Amino acid sequence: MNIRHAVMGDLDVLAAIEAASYPKAEGASRESLRGRLEHFPNCFWLLEDDRGGVIAFINGMLTDKPDLTDDMYDHPELHDETGRRLMIFSVVTDPRFRGRGCASQLMERVIRDMRAQGREDIVLTCKERLLPFYSRFGFVSEGVSGSTHGDVTWYQMRLAL
Repeated sequence: MNIRHAVMGDLDVLAAIEAASYPKAEGASRESLRGRLEHFPNCFWLLEDDRGGVIAFINGMLTDKPDLTDDMYDHPELHDETGRRLMIFSVVTDPRFRGRGCASQLMERVIRDMRAQGREDIVLTCKERLLPFYSRFGFVSEGVSGSTHGDVTWYQMRLAL
């Protein structure tokens, strides 16, 4: 398995994995992913299988803002390369590869990279059932998020680095 950053040529497979992982109202559209790739490909971490196929990915943007807000999802121009924190948008694994530790392997890499870059923290939102998963990495729940993305209740979690 190999972890690398994304390039525009990955767009189709990323869009397919995202669509298979979230209900339409919650997942990023192909165009949203394209904008993110144009603005911050270095904030995409892709896990490849032994044949070089992408099987999971994490993406987000850098900012100095303290909380993940809904406008960040579709406005990649808000990315600030010097930002103190990473806002994670998606942690997704191709359904055929779930339950094998792919997301955990990626999350460990993202945390290592953000620490090495001297970032302050990592913020994400998740559904209640995923709170224990992210807690394993040291993320702490800050309660219900102000996000109304996809008309779902989200919990904001933060990992101080």
